[in-house]
Amino acid sequence: MSSGSLLRCALLASGLVFAGGAAVAQAPSPDPRVGLKAGIYNAQEALWNMRVVSFTKRPDAFVIDSAPGDFNYIDSDLAFDGKYVIQGNFHGILIWDVSSPAHPALVTAMACPGFQNDVSVYGHLLFTSVESTDSHSDCGGGHITDTVSADRVRGVRIFDISDIKNPKLIKNVQTCRGSHTHTLVTSPADKDNIYVYVSGSSFVRSPNELAGCSALTPDKDPNSELFRIEVIQVPLAHPEQAKVITKPDFLAGLAHAGTHPEAETERARQEHMVDSARAAGGYIAKINGRDAIAGNRFVKMQLDSIIKARGGSGDPTAADSATLRTNLQAIVDRIVGTDQPTGPVQCHDITVYPAIGLAGGACWQYGLLLDIKDPAHPRRLYAASDSNFAFWHSATFSNDGSMVLFTDEWGGGLAPRCRATDDPKWGADALFRIKDSSLAFQSYFKMPAAQTEQENCVAHNGSLVPVPGRTIMVQGWYQGGISVFDWTDPAHPKEIAYFDRGPMDSTKLVNAGSWSAYWYNGMIVSSEIGRGLDILELTPSDLLSQNEIDAAKLVRVSQENVQDQQRIVWPISPVVAEAYLDQLARSGMTAEQVSQTRSALAKAEKATGAARKSALTRLASQLNRSAAASGDPAKVQALASVITGLAK
Repeated sequence: MSSGSLLRCALLASGLVFAGGAAVAQAPSPDPRVGLKAGIYNAQEALWNMRVVSFTKRPDAFVIDSAPGDFNYIDSDLAFDGKYVIQGNFHGILIWDVSSPAHPALVTAMACPGFQNDVSVYGHLLFTSVESTDSHSDCGGGHITDTVSADRVRGVRIFDISDIKNPKLIKNVQTCRGSHTHTLVTSPADKDNIYVYVSGSSFVRSPNELAGCSALTPDKDPNSELFRIEVIQVPLAHPEQAKVITKPDFLAGLAHAGTHPEAETERARQEHMVDSARAAGGYIAKINGRDAIAGNRFVKMQLDSIIKARGGSGDPTAADSATLRTNLQAIVDRIVGTDQPTGPVQCHDITVYPAIGLAGGACWQYGLLLDIKDPAHPRRLYAASDSNFAFWHSATFSNDGSMVLFTDEWGGGLAPRCRATDDPKWGADALFRIKDSSLAFQSYFKMPAAQTEQENCVAHNGSLVPVPGRTIMVQGWYQGGISVFDWTDPAHPKEIAYFDRGPMDSTKLVNAGSWSAYWYNGMIVSSEIGRGLDILELTPSDLLSQNEIDAAKLVRVSQENVQDQQRIVWPISPVVAEAYLDQLARSGMTAEQVSQTRSALAKAEKATGAARKSALTRLASQLNRSAAASGDPAKVQALASVITGLAK
């Protein structure tokens, strides 16, 4: 079935909820996102100041209909290459042709299992993150039974996508902790290489599998893999020669930063899950003093090792299971340690902004400001901690580099953390101003619609919406949907648009929702982890004008990796000037001043030759002279600058 047909079916079946009319300045109340009906492909939807352009289901080979939300087939992050959207999936890579956004066409569905398969693209090169222990060097499937295996890949895969329909694997760059996420880093001073910052959140692999890997603490081994990231250098002329060149330890010396206790309801929920797993014969171990359930993959890997150690094969015996139960706590302690809590030993994700020489490191207990002027040797400038944050997850800079936003993935993305009973400061965004290489906290923002126990929801990945004169972000919140908010004033962020679906299942939590929602060349593209690909667009309102949307659509890029944040530059255009005028009409100029300026601009634009140039130059001069007396001098000057550009 086509994406258009699927969308029409979904709308008819669910009863789409449109919130408010065409120009709504205040969010509708009650919030229509609350109480949406469940469904896999027919869940009820709610929109405000947005429009669904298309929804496209994943191909059959990348979904198990009998097990929706299966962890082995989760959609992950996005990268963009011309008319293509590259979508990671735990089972492989999907590449969509979105030249017709209403009808995305699947170009490539490449099976290459590996958690999380986060993606980046540069030129004809595609990069994917691999952290799981079952990932094969040739992209094959199946369980790897050996605890030490030459066939295992944990690190970054590099593909040649010159033939977009047939990606060719050219290098597996092995790393000691695998790659949970990675960040492509371009350097203005180095055109011959690109760099990849590897954030590996898994355990350190055996030195018998990859020489030099050490899980010992730095006081016992100065070459410890803890408290550092790995930096890969990729020679553009010979990407097959990519290798790890440095392991910066910019996390060293950070003290353990405490976080809030779990809510009482959540503690009770976790205890119930542990008790149920124990009663069903599950494997339980203590981590940081609390009972935790050993995952199926981890258990299988350990049992396979026990079977191999006794020279056996096939399924585990009762004696094998008993051996694992006896030794499980010691195995877990060896992996996570039993010492006093430390500061973060790894980062989850890093967003770089090469144009300003800074990066935002989201590193478990801290949000870091990093100096990346030497991309091979990033260094820590400042570390912010916050007891309201459980897991610093990702970062986004404002376009002028004066602010940065960090997200908190409380609950790891697989739990309901947007319930009415949850503290709105937990699992939220934290907004900071950057001052003298330090971070000054301003406020929190959290998607405000209460979600159910059946919806995994927390702050996740997003990007800037390139509206000139404002700092606007679109962000995925898993089953909390997509939220668009303005944080031009970081002390007072405000939601201005949204899209949401009901849960996958009304009786239990099934993983789904927006992993990432990014602006790309006029569209909002969302990776729906349990369903497929969404494309949406913003619609005008009192909070965001058509001129502002049109000005944002003027910004075009040939490729985009959101974590390699590039400076947004708007072309000189009358619509950019009109966007500034719409903003000044809200605050900064009187209605009469705005009207007079619009009239003068329109008249000047109708003129030609010297008369046009003279009229535009005169208008720009008048605006510059009156800027200081306005309510927003900087914006009036920005408007004058655009009009000066039009005169040239």
